[in-house]
Amino acid sequence: MVERSAALVKERRELTGLGMMECKKALTEAGGDIKKAEELLRIKSGAKASKAAGRIAAEGVVGTYVSPDGKVGALVELNCETDFVAKNEEFSAFARSLAERVAKDNPQDLSGQEENRQRLVQKLGENITMRRFKRLQATDKLALYVHGVKIGVLVDYEGPEETAKDIAMHIAFTKPGYLNKTEIPQQVGADERRIQEARAKETGKPPEIVAKMVEGAVNKFLNEKTLLGQPFVRDDKQTVEKVLMAKKAKVNAYAFLVVGEGIEKAQPTH
Repeated sequence: MVERSAALVKERRELTGLGMMECKKALTEAGGDIKKAEELLRIKSGAKASKAAGRIAAEGVVGTYVSPDGKVGALVELNCETDFVAKNEEFSAFARSLAERVAKDNPQDLSGQEENRQRLVQKLGENITMRRFKRLQATDKLALYVHGVKIGVLVDYEGPEETAKDIAMHIAFTKPGYLNKTEIPQQVGADERRIQEARAKETGKPPEIVAKMVEGAVNKFLNEKTLLGQPFVRDDKQTVEKVLMAKKAKVNAYAFLVVGEGIEKAQPTH
């Protein structure tokens, strides 16, 4: 009977992710009734998950996956509250499994993984959020670059793999908003032109000089926004576009995620 009770407690613990003592207590409260004990544990674990839900989760990892044929890849940002949990192997494994699911199933969202997320919240005791994901289907093949566990980059490329890895590393460093100028919304360029015109006019220089100053500044701004127009991080005398041309390589698309980007972290109180 003791062995049977111990086995039941162990089973409930694995199912719910709650501590051994909590499972034992629930089984005692339920008078050994497994179904009733499970209901009690689900109530407790639900309360635990909702208590955690309001807390800021700005730490975490980027889970990555690329199919064996290199044709489909995915990145998933999985957040938690502390760096300690971000280093937990079960947390990292969940992030990787989410990325694999995204790559294989191409879901609209991650709601199908909600039960697994809640189980992890109960087990690790922190708010955990499946914040966002990106999926890339290669025209040719994919390169993956991961900077630590906080930045993940996928590049759909043609040409040498080594060049693609270099470009992926460049993307992790500069985080370009667009591949080339044609992707930049017209409004972005128009807004920048207006700012540069106002600045140039304040110099009091002749109109023809002002026009050249504006054109130069707008072009510089647009280039810095695009992957192809940026100076290459390993050789800033060349643009990424020139590096690709020299290596007979091409970037068709790319995707990246940075952990915690855009999340307002709680400030320490003094």
